[in-house]
Amino acid sequence: MNIGLIAHDTKKKLMQNFCIAYRGILAKNELYATGTTGRLIEEVTNLNIHKFLAGHLGGEQQLGAQIEHNDIDLIIFLRDPVAPKRHEPDVHTIVRLCDAHNIPIATNLATAELLIKALDRGDLDWREFYK
Repeated sequence: MNIGLIAHDTKKKLMQNFCIAYRGILAKNELYATGTTGRLIEEVTNLNIHKFLAGHLGGEQQLGAQIEHNDIDLIIFLRDPVAPKRHEPDVHTIVRLCDAHNIPIATNLATAELLIKALDRGDLDWREFYK
């Protein structure tokens, strides 16, 4: 499965910790991330991540194009619902694309954990048929 990883600045440490905790599951999949998030995850996990540009430099659009081409199976976008900055990726664009293309998306830690555990159990294998 192809997993997209995005995190607002205030959630990047949480994303690193999430990826450390679920490294075993994530390692079995192809990982894609916006530039800074991907670099930070690689630093603490040694996972191989395809890094797009930083979100504000076009990485969000690059990941969005992958979603539009049905090349992403799951998105984990840890967002700051209180104070996202203008230069950070826009969650609404990614959510809209995921909704349009039937891609499961988590925007908080609780949902991210549910989806990653479902992935590990095989509950998302239907994505292979959907493609």
